[in-house]
This record gives sequence, C-alpha cells and structure tokens, in this order.
Amino acid sequence: MKYVDEYRRSDLSGKLAAAIAREAHPDRTYHVMEFCGGHTHAIFRYGVQDLMPGNVRFVHGPGCPVCVLPVRRLDDAVELAEGHGVILCSYGDMMRVPGTKQRSLIRAKADGADIRMVYSTQDALRIARENPSREVVFFAIGFETTTPPTAVAIRQAAAEGLSNFSVFCNHVLTPAAIQHILQSPEVRNLGTVLIDGFLGPSHVSSVIGSEPYQFFAEEFQKPVVIAGFEPLDVLQSTLMLIRQVNEGRHEVENEYTRVVTREGNVKAQSLVADVFELRASFEWRGLGTVPYSALKIRDGYAEFDAERRFAISEKASREVKSCECPAILRGVKKPTDCKLFGTVCTPDNPMGSCMVSSEGACAAYWTYGRFRSVGGEVRTVMPEVAG
Repeated sequence: MKYVDEYRRSDLSGKLAAAIAREAHPDRTYHVMEFCGGHTHAIFRYGVQDLMPGNVRFVHGPGCPVCVLPVRRLDDAVELAEGHGVILCSYGDMMRVPGTKQRSLIRAKADGADIRMVYSTQDALRIARENPSREVVFFAIGFETTTPPTAVAIRQAAAEGLSNFSVFCNHVLTPAAIQHILQSPEVRNLGTVLIDGFLGPSHVSSVIGSEPYQFFAEEFQKPVVIAGFEPLDVLQSTLMLIRQVNEGRHEVENEYTRVVTREGNVKAQSLVADVFELRASFEWRGLGTVPYSALKIRDGYAEFDAERRFAISEKASREVKSCECPAILRGVKKPTDCKLFGTVCTPDNPMGSCMVSSEGACAAYWTYGRFRSVGGEVRTVMPEVAG
C-alpha cells in the first residue's frame, strides 16, 4: 500500500538505526520529545525505542488532546448534560475519561443523561435537525487538526438557522504549549525535563504548516523536525534531530514533506480565523494555565457558543489522587513511574485520561504489551502486537 508499506520496511529501519548509532556521540545523551501522542504509539507499536542506542531517549509530551483537557472542563460537559438536559454529542475518546469523583460521560449516560457518541461534527448537526425541540451541544476538543470541522459545523448551523445547536469549545493550540514547556517557570518548578529537540506533530502541521515553529526554535535554540507517523518517519526524523544537535543548529526541518508544507492549509486557516479567536488563557492538564493557547467562538457566532448559552456553575474539580497523568504529560515522568499504572489503573478501570485516550502515553505502554501487571508487579513482557 503506497505511503504505508514502504515506510515500514525492516531493512531500511535497520539502516536508519545503524546511522543513528554511528552519529549519536557516546559522551552525551540525547533527549527527544515527541510532542504528539500518535508518535508515542508509533514508537511503542513498532519498537522504535528498542532500535535506539542507550543514549537516545524519547520523552513523551502533552500532544494528546483528550489527555490535556483539564478535569474542570470535563465536569462542565457532564453538567451540561445532567443539569441543563441537553443532548451532548462527544467523540468516543472522551466518553470514559474520569472527572471529579470518577464521574465520566459514560457514567452520566448510564444514569440517564442524553449523551451520544459521534464520529464527526456532521453527526451532531444531524442530531440537532432530528430533534428540533431539544438543545444539542457538540463537545469540541482537539488541536488544530480537528478545529476546521468544528468551524464548518458552526457556519453550517448559522446558514441553516439551526438555533438548537451550539458548541462547547475546547480547541487548543500546539505551538503555545511547546513554548510554555520551554519558557514557563511554573512548569519548570513542577518538574524539569531535559529536551534537546522536538519531533513536531504531523497532522497538526498539515493544517498550520511548519512556519509557526520557527519562533521557539530560534528563541529557545531547540531544533524541531516535523515527523510522519510511520516507523521510518520517526527514525529518519530522530536522525535529523541528532545531526542538528551535533552541529549546534536549531532549525525547523520537515521530514513529512509528502503532506506538510511551510504555509500549511491556508483555506482551513482562513475558515478557523473566521469562526474562532484566541482565548487570553486556558488551563491544560499537567501544564496549568497557558496564555493564548486555546480558541473561543467569535462574537459573530455567539449564538452557537454553549458557554454563553448555558450558565455553568463554578465548582471545585480535582484529579484522581496519586494519578501521575499531569507529570506524564509534562514529560517529567513515565507511566511506569505511577504507582497506579497496571494495578488500580488499567484500560478497563482507568484512573486518568492518559490510560483512556487512543493517543495517551499510558495506553501506549499498556496496548503494546511492554508493561503489564503480573502478580501485582509491573514488569516488562513480550509484545502481543507484531509491528
């Protein structure tokens, strides 16, 4: 299959691994943060970490939109469904994420709230058309990749006069998060992680292009290589980062040239700019409050903003005690550093969003069979999924 099979060739992966081993200086350690959860899963699914020399280490970043959503915003979504009687439409990844007191959307649904899993914004619009006497709220989450479809839905609802449709907007921005990791003293005080360079997200970059990363690559002197999700993409991008570090360069390079351009998808960017504007601040799980890191609906589309349409109460929210998901999202800890991982916290009984999401680091550790609970002890076992 074109653009898949040729990026999974074992003979080429061996050659790339050998090149990395040759070029990684033995007297230093390289810390590479893969920002996107999709890269984390690729690294574990295909055993990329096993191909690295001991001094090349991957650091898992906060690039999982489900994982970084703070508990308070999830609690707000539950309140919309239970307290305001709306039909709440959500992507499947959010359904089992635990909120305060382990209250999730799926548990609220079991207790009678009208919460429906959808596969697209168009599903939510269809539900609104089919239920004209009910308020329908789309629980919008995600990075720049999923923002354009939400903008399309809002504009479509406006064109149709679909007055019972609104959006609870939780779209967040990648460059702001990366800059915050490098810059914020609050994040550093919560735990310092060494980062020599970033594997830039691929799907996000297909929308925003490579240019937005230029600022912090220069300002913080950290190289960025935008990487595809296949194993050879990750290996080639890691080699490119190591070469930059060795040469003292801090540039934005694009390995994923078959999809990503410098300017990105200009049409999608224009659509998003028409419907959304920057929030002054937004809370991220693990990073705290990050300035100008999220979007809100513009005044011109205010009637489709669920936060303006419904009064959501201010309430205390809290993480599950002992869950290390916030530290894992900062790259300070790994899933196996959490005492809940593989014991109390499993995919069948998740304590944090990192175990629920298909892009979460804990889910990656568990899914690909490297760390499981055996006799009450978390240890390495052979993978069940062949790459």
